[in-house]
Amino acid sequence: MARMLQNLIRAAAFAGAAAAATAALAADPIKIGVLEDQSGDFAAATIGKVHAIELAAEEINNAGGIAGRPIELVVYDTQSDNNRYQEFMRRVLQKDKVDVVFAGFSSASREAYRPIVNQFDGLAFYNNQYEGGVCDANMIVTGAVPEQQFSTLIPWMMEKYGKNVYTIAADYNFGQISAEWVRNIVKENGGTMVGEEFIPLGVSQFSQTIQNIQTAKPSFVVTLLVGAAQASYYEQAASANVGLPMASSVNVGQGYEHKRFKPPSLADMYVTTNYIEEVDTPEGKAFLAKFKAKFPDEPYVNQEAANSYIAMNLYKQLVERANGSTNRADLLKVLGQGDVCFDGPSGKVCLDPKSQHMSHTIFLARVTADHQIEFPKVWTDIKPYWLGDAGCDLTKNDPSEQYTPSNPPPKP
Repeated sequence: MARMLQNLIRAAAFAGAAAAATAALAADPIKIGVLEDQSGDFAAATIGKVHAIELAAEEINNAGGIAGRPIELVVYDTQSDNNRYQEFMRRVLQKDKVDVVFAGFSSASREAYRPIVNQFDGLAFYNNQYEGGVCDANMIVTGAVPEQQFSTLIPWMMEKYGKNVYTIAADYNFGQISAEWVRNIVKENGGTMVGEEFIPLGVSQFSQTIQNIQTAKPSFVVTLLVGAAQASYYEQAASANVGLPMASSVNVGQGYEHKRFKPPSLADMYVTTNYIEEVDTPEGKAFLAKFKAKFPDEPYVNQEAANSYIAMNLYKQLVERANGSTNRADLLKVLGQGDVCFDGPSGKVCLDPKSQHMSHTIFLARVTADHQIEFPKVWTDIKPYWLGDAGCDLTKNDPSEQYTPSNPPPKP
């Protein structure tokens, strides 16, 4: 009887300790800052990123959290305004004391906040397709980059349609560096750039550009346009009967123009993307189903939503493999060991320790005349090879720089 009583006391004490530990964990969440454009020029492409983070946070919390700790999201609407990115980045790192930040759509927004992340030695996930080249130990990038998108897309288009290429691009670092990649790949494959234009953000009238394209008579047009204003090019080009195939790394995969604009304005648009909601794989379908179950009014689930969902799960893995630490140095030590992978919406992806960018399956999406999507080609396990091969190795040093093909990192 005495032993039984003793066991009951021990059990009660253990239960009390467990309850206390649970309460302590509940009071000590892992705080994730979310700085994304929920209004303004880029909102159509970025609201889904916030929703994907919320979906992943709910799933992770329902499964016991990260290393037993719940996720708490600290969300700010950056309103497509680079000044707000700077303001809110300081706030989440200084005042809110978040453990990690998921932030940014445009490359200009990323470059606006990146020095602040470095200043406070924070960790930011950039879950966006972009022009590539960022070698910064404070950044983890899950979006696709030119060596994954253009090195596949441009040679395929040249083989199918011809070797005379005309590029129109947004006039800031994304468009300028992306156009450099296109220019180099066209030359490497024996093609000719018959025209190249850089369009200021906010421009919505393209009559002169359309005339220039018609005069140049390219085999196809590479469109690297961003934002609601620049997207007006497509219907204007269709009205002017330009009738040329188009190639892009951003359209459809981000702003779902094939859903928003009247057919056939995007007919024969070819896009390399790591995910869009039409992707017909078991992983893609499963992700879309649970996304729509939680957010039934979501107009479109794009590649940035998939990247954000993947990033949450990669962050969970990093923390748990670091024995629950959210310290950046501990997480990067885990990343440096390799094999940080996740089976998600587009299949298996892995983080590259050298560049802290992510491998991807790349789907070539073609928009038909009635604005349906077909996939004439899929490239599997395309690694973000250029930055590491060019000399970026974050396991050894951290330059915190952005490089381009014409300005590569110095070789060790």
